[in-house]
Amino acid sequence: MFSLKDLTNHIEVLDTVYPREKVISGISYHSGKCSEGHLFVCVTGYKTDGHLYLQQAVTNGAVAAIVERFQEHITIPQFRVANSRIALAKLAAAFYDQPAQKMKMIGITATNGKTSTSYMANAMLENAGLTTGLIGTVVVKVADQSIPSELTTPESLDLQHYLQQMVDANVSHVCMEVSSAAMETHRIEAVPYDIVTFNNLSREHIDSHGSFEKYWEIKSSLIKQASADSIAILNLDDTYSASLQQETAAHVITFGLKNQTGHIRCTDLDLSTGRGRFYFELTKPFDAPHISLEPMKFAVELSVPGLHSVYNSMVAITIALLNQVPVEVIQQTLSNFPGVERRFEFIHEEKFTIVDDHFANPGNINVTMETIRFMNYEKLHLLYAIRGSRGTTVNEENAEVIVNWMKKLELHELIATKSVSHVTDKDVVTDEELAVFLQVMEKANINVTLYDELPTAIDAALAETGNGDLLLLAGCQGMDPAASIIRQKWNGG
Repeated sequence: MFSLKDLTNHIEVLDTVYPREKVISGISYHSGKCSEGHLFVCVTGYKTDGHLYLQQAVTNGAVAAIVERFQEHITIPQFRVANSRIALAKLAAAFYDQPAQKMKMIGITATNGKTSTSYMANAMLENAGLTTGLIGTVVVKVADQSIPSELTTPESLDLQHYLQQMVDANVSHVCMEVSSAAMETHRIEAVPYDIVTFNNLSREHIDSHGSFEKYWEIKSSLIKQASADSIAILNLDDTYSASLQQETAAHVITFGLKNQTGHIRCTDLDLSTGRGRFYFELTKPFDAPHISLEPMKFAVELSVPGLHSVYNSMVAITIALLNQVPVEVIQQTLSNFPGVERRFEFIHEEKFTIVDDHFANPGNINVTMETIRFMNYEKLHLLYAIRGSRGTTVNEENAEVIVNWMKKLELHELIATKSVSHVTDKDVVTDEELAVFLQVMEKANINVTLYDELPTAIDAALAETGNGDLLLLAGCQGMDPAASIIRQKWNGG
């Protein structure tokens, strides 16, 4: 229980009406989850406005409200703020007693690879005997308990609740995926990070953010706003990540596979089997608060395939070293790491090979196809699920990158699907998205065989795949069920 005065002292209040002292038993931003004694925060969202539900929150027991506009017909205490999302984040952190300050917080952002990097880093920390938390696209992990995720980065109130649960479970280190949506909506406003990483940036979420420039501005804020007590891990092979070296107060440590002028480099990389083997080399000392690293070099063998896995592992290894994980634990973890579903996942490796990849955007496509170029196979087959309800910009840019790689790899045809029966309403391929995809392919003289249904497209692709060939299942939501469809087919399901 908190007094209303104590809680509101943590936010900047512009004005108030009906200022009466109350005892606050909880905080809510959804009227349906509001209970007796709650402070209700009216959040203005993309699709609706929390102010419209304030009366319902009062009916359900709200005793005070945070608003951006006073609601004249409501007679409970109201506190007007400039931004209710920022207020929600700060109130939630105060209500749960600032849990992020009691653990080592590691924030990982990228267009591609956030999930894999966070899983790799978490595995190394766990194998070093630490009690860990994980927050991301797949699950929220509190010590040994896992909760399915609803958002890559939870809403600030939910995030602070999870962090408080982690403190109660004696978690010491938290690896956290930080999405651009979370940064734009201030979900991480009250989270002080000890380590932040910016792995890469490519064109994604253009329609949701309005422009690529806006997306970059939001994404880079994780590094630009990092404190002088924190450490930022930056990728010199990515122009955007590299440009942030002088834009942060954090202590910067850099790495690269191609650009080897930074602190860390990757040498003797072998991707002939699809799974990376290389040397991780720290070429010069690195000093930051509470940690000093001396030059070192050691061998790494990855159990997961893909050039992107090499990049992800470089970040994860650096995180582990900054948290004093022994080299032998790092090596053993990566040699056994099972990977994350649909991140260049090998689902069949007998007479022919099937690789499943979420192929979300140009950056992801480039890294995936770069890996395939290094691999040994007889013939490459591409089955692609068109991205549904993501706008024509994303689909046109994806198609152009696919065409570029098909020319490099001397491919002249592909199978495409709309996955009509295997996507939700929010992932349906629109006529405009289909049209722009087909226009790019036609202009490049690529022959496209289009199927409405995913199982039919899979049957067609498998019929073409011979001994020694490689079949790439490529695409996001529309390709998600493909691996299970193939396994059921082969198991007689």
